[in-house]
Amino acid sequence: MGWIFLALAGIAEIAMTTVMRYIDWSLKPLPIIAFLALTNFSFACLALAVQTIPMGTAYAIWVGIGAAGTAIIGILWYGEPVTTLRIIFLMLLIASVAGLKLVSD
Repeated sequence: MGWIFLALAGIAEIAMTTVMRYIDWSLKPLPIIAFLALTNFSFACLALAVQTIPMGTAYAIWVGIGAAGTAIIGILWYGEPVTTLRIIFLMLLIASVAGLKLVSD
């Protein structure tokens, strides 16, 4: 069950960083509310995950999911640059996350 919570935490992290793009501190309260809710949900799921997954492993995977997912969203939805090196390093990050999962109990 810890891995499910960790996946949910990572997905919420990606959504939270995506919502940050829409925050306007004076005019739009909905993105701020969504940001806070997603942040709390992500941390709550991470807290549940570390009850059964080693903390260092869970945190590294959570960060990796968030970083890779946010970079992919940036490329697909916001037209951020796609370079060979960027793709190589994203693949290395994803491989590292998968590797941590494979070597964890």
